[in-house]
Amino acid sequence: QGTLVESAGGSVQDGGSLRLSCSASGYGEAVQYMAWFRQTNGKEREGVAAVSPSGRHVVYADNVRGRFTLSRAADTLYLEMNRLNVDDSGTYTCAATTRGVDGPRRLSPSQYPLWGQGTQVTVSS
Repeated sequence: QGTLVESAGGSVQDGGSLRLSCSASGYGEAVQYMAWFRQTNGKEREGVAAVSPSGRHVVYADNVRGRFTLSRAADTLYLEMNRLNVDDSGTYTCAATTRGVDGPRRLSPSQYPLWGQGTQVTVSS
């Protein structure tokens, strides 16, 4: 039984930065795509960013592009979040799949069967 272990989130003020990490281990098959999702203010879970197995291809949600940077080293994912605002507050959860994911669906939660526990990010004004 594999696991996705996320780093602790944190609390910052508006305009601040945080870095999250997520490590996958123990899966019998190679982890392919990995992604971060978040659930904010009672909204539905939304994709934040996803990365290909090689780490070369990253897709971002429109509302984080230019502020967040996703990178990958083997099966560890890093999400650098800059210029955070209150709308970024929420529970961030790492997800992964051992299968391929078509481009248009890389930010769709349904494509990822493996999930971490989630970590809280709070941005205060």
